[in-house]
Amino acid sequence: MLFAALTLAPAVYAQEMEGARTEARASEDAVREIVRGYYVKSNIGSTLFLVAYGGGVLSGVMSVNLTVGSDFVDNERNSLAWEVTFGQMLQNGISWEEQPGDIPVNLYIQGDLHVFSGVAQVEASIYPTRRLGIGVRAGGGVAIAPLLIEENEYLDEVVVKAWNNNPSTVNGSPLPMIVGAPTIEYYTKLSHFSLGADVEAMFLVGPNALGLTPSGYMKYTF
Repeated sequence: MLFAALTLAPAVYAQEMEGARTEARASEDAVREIVRGYYVKSNIGSTLFLVAYGGGVLSGVMSVNLTVGSDFVDNERNSLAWEVTFGQMLQNGISWEEQPGDIPVNLYIQGDLHVFSGVAQVEASIYPTRRLGIGVRAGGGVAIAPLLIEENEYLDEVVVKAWNNNPSTVNGSPLPMIVGAPTIEYYTKLSHFSLGADVEAMFLVGPNALGLTPSGYMKYTF
């Protein structure tokens, strides 16, 4: 009996150790390295207008966005998310005294623009590898470019004298906007953090202005 116990004990111990290692590996495989769920992200880039205000009428300075969202479909190879974005865009513009003749009078601008926007979007992504996501997003919202000069001076000097009493429908008026973008995202080994890049197309309804905003972003998923 003593001999049997001494010879069987190492084998039992080895089996127990192998079982523990197998269980540990299974548990490790079950842990998701990529965190998805509620998130915040911030983009920074610049906007180039191609239609309506192209040709140097407006030149991009900076565009920044702050986004909150959540993945509401989370699969290993694909996901869907909703996003709400607050954005700001700065543009250097031609002086109101030098607006080009090919722009309709009601689409004249005061010069420089500071645009605020609010947009809701849906994003769909696929994951060809564990840490790389490729997707598209689209949505709509509203933008507004408030006056940057004193209102009475704008009305008296700009609208009446320079624009023959034709007020702009761009400055100070809410403008519907449609946005869409391809996006790429890399999930870093630093837990919860990812980096990415967008090339957003923006269409302002009214002036029918089309712009592109390439940007990079950092994202934190809770």
